[in-house]
Amino acid sequence: MTRIGLYSLTVAVMVLGVAWGQAPAPQTTPKTAPEVGQGKNDAKIKKGSKKDVEAIGERDAGKGVNFYSIEKEIAMGKSYAQEIERQAKVISDPVISEYVNRVGQNLVRNSDTKVPVTIKVIDSEEVNAFALPGGFFFVNSGLILKAESESELAGVMAHEIAHIAARHGTRQATRGQIANLATIPLIFMGGWAGYGIRQAASIAIPMGFMQFSRSFEREADLLGLQYLYKAGYDPTSFVDFFEKLQSLEKKRPGTMAKIFSSHPPTDDRIQDSQKNIQELLEAKPEYVVTTSEFNDVKNRLLAMSNRRKEDAEDQNRPRLRRAPGSTTGPVDPDEDGKTPKTDEDERPKLKRRPTAGN
Repeated sequence: MTRIGLYSLTVAVMVLGVAWGQAPAPQTTPKTAPEVGQGKNDAKIKKGSKKDVEAIGERDAGKGVNFYSIEKEIAMGKSYAQEIERQAKVISDPVISEYVNRVGQNLVRNSDTKVPVTIKVIDSEEVNAFALPGGFFFVNSGLILKAESESELAGVMAHEIAHIAARHGTRQATRGQIANLATIPLIFMGGWAGYGIRQAASIAIPMGFMQFSRSFEREADLLGLQYLYKAGYDPTSFVDFFEKLQSLEKKRPGTMAKIFSSHPPTDDRIQDSQKNIQELLEAKPEYVVTTSEFNDVKNRLLAMSNRRKEDAEDQNRPRLRRAPGSTTGPVDPDEDGKTPKTDEDERPKLKRRPTAGN
Protein backbone atom coordinates (compact mmCIF):
# COMPACT_ATOMS: atom_id res chain seq x y z
CA MET A 1 0.00 0.00 0.00
CA THR A 2 1.24 3.50 -0.74
CA ARG A 3 2.13 5.86 2.10
CA ILE A 4 -0.84 8.06 1.13
CA GLY A 5 -3.17 5.07 1.17
CA LEU A 6 -1.94 3.92 4.59
CA TYR A 7 -2.26 7.42 6.02
CA SER A 8 -5.74 7.83 4.60
CA LEU A 9 -6.90 4.47 5.92
CA THR A 10 -5.42 5.24 9.34
CA VAL A 11 -7.33 8.52 9.51
CA ALA A 12 -10.46 6.73 8.37
CA VAL A 13 -10.10 4.15 11.14
CA MET A 14 -9.63 6.91 13.71
CA VAL A 15 -12.74 8.81 12.67
CA LEU A 16 -14.91 5.71 12.39
CA GLY A 17 -14.88 4.95 16.13
CA VAL A 18 -18.03 5.15 18.13
CA ALA A 19 -20.30 7.73 16.94
CA TRP A 20 -20.77 5.19 17.07
CA GLY A 21 -25.60 -16.29 16.58
CA GLN A 22 -28.89 -16.50 17.57
CA ALA A 23 -31.72 -14.19 18.27
CA PRO A 24 -31.75 -12.48 21.71
CA ALA A 25 -32.74 -14.64 24.67
CA PRO A 26 -36.48 -15.20 24.95
CA GLN A 27 -36.77 -13.42 28.34
CA THR A 28 -37.60 -9.98 26.99
CA THR A 29 -39.16 -6.84 28.34
CA PRO A 30 -41.83 -5.75 25.85
CA LYS A 31 -42.29 -2.04 25.28
CA THR A 32 -44.82 -0.26 23.16
CA ALA A 33 -43.35 2.70 21.36
CA PRO A 34 -45.85 5.38 20.35
CA GLU A 35 -42.89 7.49 19.22
CA VAL A 36 -42.36 5.17 16.25
CA GLY A 37 -44.26 6.19 13.13
CA GLN A 38 -47.66 4.57 12.74
CA GLY A 39 -46.94 3.89 9.10
CA LYS A 40 -44.52 4.63 6.28
CA ASN A 41 -45.08 6.99 3.42
CA ASP A 42 -44.10 4.47 0.75
CA ALA A 43 -44.67 7.01 -2.03
CA LYS A 44 -41.67 8.98 -0.78
CA ILE A 45 -39.35 5.99 -0.39
CA LYS A 46 -37.54 4.80 -3.50
CA LYS A 47 -37.66 1.01 -3.76
CA GLY A 48 -34.25 -0.50 -3.07
CA SER A 49 -32.84 2.74 -1.66
CA LYS A 50 -31.05 3.12 1.66
CA LYS A 51 -34.34 4.27 3.18
CA ASP A 52 -36.21 1.16 2.07
CA VAL A 53 -36.29 -1.08 5.13
CA GLU A 54 -37.84 -3.91 3.15
CA ALA A 55 -34.76 -4.02 0.89
CA ILE A 56 -32.27 -4.71 3.71
CA GLY A 57 -29.90 -7.46 2.59
CA GLU A 58 -30.76 -7.04 -1.11
CA ARG A 59 -29.48 -3.49 -1.71
CA ASP A 60 -25.89 -2.37 -2.12
CA ALA A 61 -25.25 -0.15 0.89
CA GLY A 62 -21.53 0.05 0.14
CA LYS A 63 -21.72 1.40 -3.40
CA GLY A 64 -19.62 4.42 -4.24
CA VAL A 65 -16.12 5.22 -5.46
CA ASN A 66 -13.73 2.78 -3.82
CA PHE A 67 -10.15 1.93 -4.80
CA TYR A 68 -10.16 -1.20 -2.61
CA SER A 69 -11.53 -4.63 -3.48
CA ILE A 70 -13.45 -6.58 -0.85
CA GLU A 71 -10.53 -9.02 -0.56
CA LYS A 72 -8.01 -6.23 -0.01
CA GLU A 73 -10.32 -4.56 2.50
CA ILE A 74 -10.62 -7.77 4.53
CA ALA A 75 -6.85 -8.32 4.47
CA MET A 76 -6.13 -4.79 5.68
CA GLY A 77 -8.81 -4.97 8.36
CA LYS A 78 -7.38 -8.26 9.61
CA SER A 79 -3.92 -6.71 9.86
CA TYR A 80 -5.24 -3.75 11.87
CA ALA A 81 -7.28 -6.09 14.11
CA GLN A 82 -4.21 -8.21 14.90
CA GLU A 83 -2.30 -5.09 15.87
CA ILE A 84 -5.11 -4.00 18.19
CA GLU A 85 -5.25 -7.43 19.82
CA ARG A 86 -1.51 -7.26 20.47
CA GLN A 87 -1.86 -3.93 22.25
CA ALA A 88 -5.25 -4.24 23.97
CA LYS A 89 -6.54 -6.78 26.47
CA VAL A 90 -9.26 -8.89 24.86
CA ILE A 91 -11.73 -10.42 27.32
CA SER A 92 -11.62 -14.21 27.05
CA ASP A 93 -14.51 -14.94 29.44
CA PRO A 94 -16.69 -17.27 27.31
CA VAL A 95 -19.98 -16.05 28.80
CA ILE A 96 -19.24 -12.41 27.98
CA SER A 97 -17.67 -12.94 24.55
CA GLU A 98 -20.35 -15.40 23.42
CA TYR A 99 -23.17 -13.09 24.48
CA VAL A 100 -21.78 -9.99 22.78
CA ASN A 101 -21.00 -11.97 19.64
CA ARG A 102 -24.52 -13.40 19.54
CA VAL A 103 -26.13 -9.97 19.86
CA GLY A 104 -23.85 -8.68 17.11
CA GLN A 105 -24.38 -11.60 14.72
CA ASN A 106 -28.16 -11.19 15.06
CA LEU A 107 -27.72 -7.59 13.89
CA VAL A 108 -25.38 -8.69 11.08
CA ARG A 109 -28.00 -11.13 9.76
CA ASN A 110 -30.48 -8.26 9.64
CA SER A 111 -28.13 -5.89 7.83
CA ASP A 112 -26.65 -5.22 4.38
CA THR A 113 -23.23 -6.56 5.38
CA LYS A 114 -21.57 -8.63 2.66
CA VAL A 115 -18.56 -9.84 4.68
CA PRO A 116 -18.24 -12.09 7.76
CA VAL A 117 -18.03 -10.01 10.95
CA THR A 118 -15.67 -10.87 13.82
CA ILE A 119 -16.64 -9.31 17.17
CA LYS A 120 -14.44 -9.16 20.25
CA VAL A 121 -14.71 -7.42 23.63
CA ILE A 122 -11.86 -5.25 24.89
CA ASP A 123 -11.27 -4.81 28.61
CA SER A 124 -11.42 -1.00 28.75
CA GLU A 125 -13.45 1.44 30.83
CA GLU A 126 -13.84 3.82 27.88
CA VAL A 127 -17.40 3.99 26.53
CA ASN A 128 -16.54 3.01 22.99
CA ALA A 129 -16.93 0.60 20.09
CA PHE A 130 -15.29 0.73 16.68
CA ALA A 131 -15.37 -1.08 13.38
CA LEU A 132 -12.38 -1.71 11.12
CA PRO A 133 -12.58 -2.25 7.36
CA GLY A 134 -13.45 -5.76 6.27
CA GLY A 135 -15.68 -6.81 9.15
CA PHE A 136 -13.56 -6.56 12.30
CA PHE A 137 -15.45 -5.07 15.22
CA PHE A 138 -14.43 -4.32 18.82
CA VAL A 139 -16.70 -3.47 21.77
CA ASN A 140 -15.27 -1.96 24.96
CA SER A 141 -16.49 -3.36 28.26
CA GLY A 142 -17.11 0.25 29.34
CA LEU A 143 -19.85 0.54 26.72
CA ILE A 144 -21.66 -2.51 28.10
CA LEU A 145 -21.43 -1.13 31.64
CA LYS A 146 -22.75 2.28 30.57
CA ALA A 147 -25.74 0.86 28.65
CA GLU A 148 -28.89 0.36 30.69
CA SER A 149 -30.45 -2.25 28.41
CA GLU A 150 -29.57 -4.70 25.67
CA SER A 151 -31.32 -2.50 23.11
CA GLU A 152 -29.04 0.44 23.97
CA LEU A 153 -25.99 -1.76 23.52
CA ALA A 154 -27.44 -3.16 20.29
CA GLY A 155 -28.08 0.40 19.03
CA VAL A 156 -24.40 1.32 19.20
CA MET A 157 -23.40 -2.04 17.72
CA ALA A 158 -25.89 -1.60 14.85
CA HIS A 159 -24.35 1.79 14.06
CA GLU A 160 -20.87 0.23 13.82
CA ILE A 161 -22.15 -2.67 11.71
CA ALA A 162 -23.59 -0.04 9.38
CA HIS A 163 -20.06 1.35 8.92
CA ILE A 164 -18.96 -2.14 7.86
CA ALA A 165 -21.93 -2.68 5.54
CA ALA A 166 -21.44 0.69 3.84
CA ARG A 167 -17.66 0.12 3.54
CA HIS A 168 -17.02 3.52 5.08
CA GLY A 169 -13.41 2.73 6.02
CA THR A 170 -12.12 2.17 2.48
CA ARG A 171 -14.48 4.70 0.91
CA GLN A 172 -13.08 7.28 3.34
CA ALA A 173 -9.53 6.26 2.43
CA THR A 174 -10.39 6.51 -1.27
CA ARG A 175 -11.67 10.04 -0.84
CA GLY A 176 -8.49 10.93 1.02
CA GLN A 177 -6.35 9.62 -1.83
CA ILE A 178 -8.35 11.60 -4.38
CA ALA A 179 -7.95 14.73 -2.26
CA ASN A 180 -4.18 14.22 -2.12
CA LEU A 181 -3.90 13.40 -5.82
CA ALA A 182 -5.72 16.61 -6.66
CA THR A 183 -2.88 18.64 -5.16
CA ILE A 184 -0.08 16.88 -7.08
CA PRO A 185 -0.11 19.24 -10.12
CA LEU A 186 0.73 22.10 -7.76
CA ILE A 187 4.20 20.58 -7.29
CA PHE A 188 5.08 21.42 -10.88
CA MET A 189 4.50 25.13 -10.31
CA GLY A 190 8.01 25.14 -8.82
CA GLY A 191 9.75 27.50 -6.41
CA TRP A 192 8.67 28.63 -2.96
CA ALA A 193 5.35 29.88 -4.34
CA GLY A 194 4.38 26.41 -5.52
CA TYR A 195 5.50 24.89 -2.20
CA GLY A 196 3.42 27.42 -0.27
CA ILE A 197 0.29 26.71 -2.32
CA ARG A 198 0.72 22.96 -1.80
CA GLN A 199 1.14 23.44 1.95
CA ALA A 200 -2.03 25.53 2.05
CA ALA A 201 -3.90 22.90 0.03
CA SER A 202 -2.74 20.15 2.40
CA ILE A 203 -4.10 22.03 5.42
CA ALA A 204 -7.62 21.79 4.01
CA ILE A 205 -7.53 18.01 3.65
CA PRO A 206 -8.19 17.13 7.31
CA MET A 207 -11.34 19.29 7.21
CA GLY A 208 -12.37 17.35 4.13
CA PHE A 209 -11.92 14.11 6.07
CA MET A 210 -14.15 15.47 8.83
CA GLN A 211 -16.84 16.47 6.35
CA PHE A 212 -16.80 13.02 4.80
CA SER A 213 -16.85 11.52 8.25
CA ARG A 214 -19.97 13.44 9.25
CA SER A 215 -21.81 12.38 6.12
CA PHE A 216 -20.82 8.78 6.77
CA GLU A 217 -21.91 9.09 10.41
CA ARG A 218 -25.36 10.25 9.29
CA GLU A 219 -25.54 7.34 6.87
CA ALA A 220 -24.52 4.93 9.65
CA ASP A 221 -27.22 6.45 11.88
CA LEU A 222 -29.81 5.84 9.15
CA LEU A 223 -28.75 2.27 8.38
CA GLY A 224 -28.07 1.34 12.01
CA LEU A 225 -31.59 2.34 13.05
CA GLN A 226 -33.01 0.06 10.36
CA TYR A 227 -30.83 -2.88 11.39
CA LEU A 228 -31.78 -2.38 15.04
CA TYR A 229 -35.48 -2.27 14.11
CA LYS A 230 -35.34 -5.32 11.82
CA ALA A 231 -33.53 -7.34 14.50
CA GLY A 232 -36.52 -6.74 16.79
CA TYR A 233 -35.11 -4.06 19.10
CA ASP A 234 -36.73 -0.82 20.18
CA PRO A 235 -35.27 1.77 17.74
CA THR A 236 -35.81 4.64 20.19
CA SER A 237 -33.06 3.11 22.36
CA PHE A 238 -30.54 4.44 19.87
CA VAL A 239 -31.74 8.00 20.50
CA ASP A 240 -31.99 7.35 24.24
CA PHE A 241 -28.29 6.47 24.39
CA PHE A 242 -27.37 9.60 22.41
CA GLU A 243 -29.31 11.75 24.87
CA LYS A 244 -27.77 9.96 27.85
CA LEU A 245 -24.29 10.81 26.60
CA GLN A 246 -25.26 14.44 26.12
CA SER A 247 -26.53 14.52 29.70
CA LEU A 248 -23.26 12.97 30.87
CA GLU A 249 -21.35 15.73 29.09
CA LYS A 250 -23.33 18.39 30.94
CA LYS A 251 -22.60 16.76 34.30
CA ARG A 252 -18.94 16.03 33.52
CA PRO A 253 -17.68 18.43 30.83
CA GLY A 254 -15.03 16.92 28.63
CA THR A 255 -16.49 13.41 28.67
CA MET A 256 -18.11 13.86 25.26
CA ALA A 257 -14.92 15.11 23.66
CA LYS A 258 -13.10 11.99 24.85
CA ILE A 259 -15.77 9.56 23.70
CA PHE A 260 -16.90 11.20 20.46
CA SER A 261 -14.17 13.70 19.65
CA SER A 262 -14.60 13.47 15.87
CA HIS A 263 -18.34 12.78 15.62
CA PRO A 264 -20.36 13.93 18.65
CA PRO A 265 -24.05 12.96 18.95
CA THR A 266 -25.18 16.48 18.09
CA ASP A 267 -28.75 17.77 18.29
CA ASP A 268 -29.16 17.57 14.51
CA ARG A 269 -28.16 13.89 14.48
CA ILE A 270 -30.64 13.18 17.26
CA GLN A 271 -33.37 15.05 15.41
CA ASP A 272 -32.55 13.25 12.14
CA SER A 273 -32.76 9.89 13.91
CA GLN A 274 -36.10 10.78 15.48
CA LYS A 275 -37.40 11.87 12.08
CA ASN A 276 -36.22 8.64 10.44
CA ILE A 277 -37.95 6.58 13.13
CA GLN A 278 -41.18 8.47 12.53
CA GLU A 279 -41.10 8.33 8.74
CA LEU A 280 -39.40 5.03 7.88
CA LEU A 281 -40.18 2.51 10.63
CA GLU A 282 -43.65 1.08 10.91
CA ALA A 283 -44.76 0.61 14.52
CA LYS A 284 -44.65 -2.92 15.99
CA PRO A 285 -46.75 -4.21 18.91
CA GLU A 286 -43.65 -4.76 21.02
CA TYR A 287 -39.86 -4.67 20.90
CA VAL A 288 -36.96 -6.33 22.66
CA VAL A 289 -35.70 -3.87 25.25
CA THR A 290 -33.52 -6.03 27.46
CA THR A 291 -32.87 -9.64 28.47
CA SER A 292 -31.77 -11.44 31.60
CA GLU A 293 -28.53 -12.35 29.81
CA PHE A 294 -27.64 -8.69 29.42
CA ASN A 295 -28.02 -8.20 33.15
CA ASP A 296 -25.96 -11.32 33.88
CA VAL A 297 -23.13 -10.19 31.59
CA LYS A 298 -23.18 -6.67 33.01
CA ASN A 299 -22.96 -8.06 36.57
CA ARG A 300 -20.11 -10.32 35.48
CA LEU A 301 -18.20 -7.33 34.10
CA LEU A 302 -18.90 -5.33 37.24
CA ALA A 303 -17.50 -8.15 39.37
CA MET A 304 -14.36 -8.25 37.19
CA SER A 305 -13.95 -4.49 37.50
CA ASN A 306 -14.42 -4.56 41.27
CA ARG A 307 -11.88 -7.37 41.69
CA ARG A 308 -9.37 -5.40 39.66
CA LYS A 309 -9.85 -2.33 41.87
CA GLU A 310 -9.55 -4.42 45.04
CA ASP A 311 -6.34 -6.00 43.78
CA ALA A 312 -4.88 -2.57 42.98
CA GLU A 313 -5.81 -1.26 46.43
CA ASP A 314 -4.42 -4.40 48.09
CA GLN A 315 -1.05 -3.98 46.37
CA ASN A 316 -0.74 -0.35 47.51
CA ARG A 317 -1.79 -0.71 51.15
CA PRO A 318 0.91 -0.77 53.86
CA ARG A 319 1.91 -4.18 55.19
CA LEU A 320 3.26 -5.24 58.58
CA ARG A 321 5.90 -7.94 58.60
CA ARG A 322 6.74 -9.91 61.72
CA ALA A 323 10.41 -9.87 62.56
CA PRO A 324 12.16 -13.05 63.65
CA GLY A 325 11.98 -13.50 67.43
CA SER A 326 8.90 -11.33 67.85
CA THR A 327 6.43 -14.19 67.92
CA THR A 328 6.17 -17.90 68.05
CA GLY A 329 4.01 -17.93 64.94
CA PRO A 330 5.17 -18.29 61.35
CA VAL A 331 7.35 -15.49 59.95
CA ASP A 332 6.23 -13.53 56.86
CA PRO A 333 8.46 -13.52 53.77
CA ASP A 334 10.61 -10.42 53.27
CA GLU A 335 10.60 -8.10 50.22
CA ASP A 336 12.64 -10.63 48.22
CA GLY A 337 10.13 -13.37 48.91
CA LYS A 338 12.51 -15.25 51.21
CA THR A 339 11.28 -16.53 54.54
CA PRO A 340 13.66 -15.69 57.41
CA LYS A 341 14.59 -18.31 59.95
CA THR A 342 11.91 -19.04 62.50
CA ASP A 343 12.18 -18.36 66.21
CA GLU A 344 12.89 -22.00 66.87
CA ASP A 345 15.95 -21.79 64.64
CA GLU A 346 17.32 -18.61 66.22
CA ARG A 347 16.58 -18.87 69.97
CA PRO A 348 19.49 -20.02 72.17
CA LYS A 349 19.67 -23.68 73.05
CA LEU A 350 21.21 -25.12 76.26
CA LYS A 351 23.30 -28.24 76.10
CA ARG A 352 24.60 -30.23 79.06
CA ARG A 353 28.33 -30.40 79.37
CA PRO A 354 29.52 -33.97 79.65
CA THR A 355 30.62 -34.79 83.25
CA ALA A 356 33.83 -36.53 84.04
CA GLY A 357 33.60 -40.27 84.30
CA ASN A 358 30.71 -40.47 81.90
